[in-house]
Amino acid sequence: MIITFGAFIGAISSCLPADVTATPVINDSDLDEWQLKRLSVSQLEQRIATIDRQLRSLAKPSFRTGVAAVGYRSQEQSIQATTDWIQVTLNKPAIIDQVVLVPTIWRDSLLGFQADAFPLEFCVRIGDGADEDGEIVGRYGAKDRLLPRVAPVVVSFPARKASWARIEVNTLSPRGWDGAFLLQLSEILIFSGHVNVALRQAVETSSNFGFDHSPWDSEYLVDGFVPYLMDASQGRPSLAFVSEISRDRMVSLTIDLGKPEWISEVRLHATDVSDTAPQSQPENFGIPSQLVIKGANLPDFSDGVRLVEHTSGSPYDSGPILTTRFSKTCCRYVQLEIVNPFVVPEGMVRRTGAWLGFAEIEILASGQNVALNKNVKANTVFIRAQKGRLLSSLTDGRNMLGKILPTRQWLSELATRHDLEKERPRVAAELSSRYRQQKANLIRMSWLAGLLILIVICTILVERITRRRAVLQTRERIAADLHDELGANLHAIALLGDLAQAATDSPDRVKNMLQRSRALTERSGEALRYCSNMLVSDGLFGDLEENMRRCADHVTADLDHELTLESAGVDMEVKPRVRVDLFLFYKECLTNILRHAHATKVTTVLRFDGNHLYLTVTDNGCGLNQSRSNRVPKSLRRRARLLSARVSATDVVDGGTKVELKLRTRYFGLQSRKSINVAEYPHHDDRR
Repeated sequence: MIITFGAFIGAISSCLPADVTATPVINDSDLDEWQLKRLSVSQLEQRIATIDRQLRSLAKPSFRTGVAAVGYRSQEQSIQATTDWIQVTLNKPAIIDQVVLVPTIWRDSLLGFQADAFPLEFCVRIGDGADEDGEIVGRYGAKDRLLPRVAPVVVSFPARKASWARIEVNTLSPRGWDGAFLLQLSEILIFSGHVNVALRQAVETSSNFGFDHSPWDSEYLVDGFVPYLMDASQGRPSLAFVSEISRDRMVSLTIDLGKPEWISEVRLHATDVSDTAPQSQPENFGIPSQLVIKGANLPDFSDGVRLVEHTSGSPYDSGPILTTRFSKTCCRYVQLEIVNPFVVPEGMVRRTGAWLGFAEIEILASGQNVALNKNVKANTVFIRAQKGRLLSSLTDGRNMLGKILPTRQWLSELATRHDLEKERPRVAAELSSRYRQQKANLIRMSWLAGLLILIVICTILVERITRRRAVLQTRERIAADLHDELGANLHAIALLGDLAQAATDSPDRVKNMLQRSRALTERSGEALRYCSNMLVSDGLFGDLEENMRRCADHVTADLDHELTLESAGVDMEVKPRVRVDLFLFYKECLTNILRHAHATKVTTVLRFDGNHLYLTVTDNGCGLNQSRSNRVPKSLRRRARLLSARVSATDVVDGGTKVELKLRTRYFGLQSRKSINVAEYPHHDDRR
């Protein structure tokens, strides 16, 4: 039962997944196949829950509509391998730690929005000054599985001082609609902290597809416009400020920062023009075609300075987030003067005229929006301000989709969302595979449990059969012992009684016969007790040779008997049960000789050679019955079977019978040991 249960546990263990001794660390980055295989089911479930929780808090890739600049496109190539490159040179060196590549997006009829002609193999190299080699800070290939994607590729590295960054392409990918090999990008951003130092910097390329009034040109790589709408997936939505304004009066908006700040950037977020498809308003609705941004430390702007002027000459000069940069200036008040407002073309809406609208105005100092929740004032009463669209919404930090994030954080979240959305199906597939495996293991365990129950039932049946067989063997042994021991003793007692009656004239001889009968009676009682409980006592027939001699003296009476022990240089140790059976076999041999052989002489040889034990009993009687097919008496065969030994009976040339018993020591409880030197052990009893 113990072995069976152990085998069952081993079988179950083999069905279950191997336990991992070292728990792998789950990072937020994309897990490879080897890491997935090492995770346990609970860790996979935890990873799925973590991914879902992170996805709920990350920005979503909502895409722009309408007419706008697309980005950069290289000349077509005839082969996929190439040496195309793009270099952005900064107007002055900066400490940079991240480069972001925004892919060009196209609408696939089967897969939806996808990156178009994004490079398959490329590296990002940065350098300072005239150092043309620079340092590679990121290298990507097919094994990195960047495609398919719509999210930007974020290349982060330890902060380095650099004045240029170059993208070197080795392998192109085909364009979606015709399969031509070329390079397309929507935007390149180079971050120094939270500041995009690549904004409107010089760009050089190995080739350029752009032409006049084209949405494709290298200058659009650094115009600050990306193909996404700011959708942070967090925060309450806020309606943009939109109102009709007068064309006859200069309209201005003034923001009080509360204290002087060193500002260097202003971001203007376009209004939520429409929530329908198609849109009912143009994308640049409410954005002035010309505006001037001023800064001052006095509220009347008597010390004001012009920070930057923005002029929009085409639809390609506007987008959801209009970013303007200028030299760092310390000021408390920032004013936006609307020089040329946005004018609705005739026939587009029921009411035409000049309109002003922004979703948010961000004023950045070292990348932080210092205008958040600050007071905004206008120099005029707006003609028709729409309900719920208040001036305070210009600095509440929210747009129609929720919270407004820093650009670096926003693009990083889009990249992280892409990685997580790419990882989740693989984790889910691995988890489903583990569930299927667990289900299969459960079925196997059910079958093994049924098999175990069957084995237990069979074991119980086998044990019952074994016990019944043991009972039958015990009965057979008791019957054999009673037949051999008591039969021989009673026969010997009867013979001694006959001899005592014949020797009435010799009192000494009668006394001797009575003593021998008394001894046989005691031995018979002892044998009867042994047969009753089948408990082998160490004291029963302890000295085999001495007991054999005594048995021969009692049973054979006046027959001439000779007993010889040959041990071939080794002593013999016989287990108690074997010793008893061997003694009773020998006693049965003598009884048969006394009853049937009419012999006058008996010779016994007990030989032990270390591997076998031989017992040979020879008489000079009348021999065996020649007509019998099996010449070994039934009682001897039964006793030999109990010993698991071989027995044979042959005739002697001069007359008589030789019975030989052969036992193997390894199987039948016999052991050999080196002979003991009596001189070295004076208390040893030499039984010979």
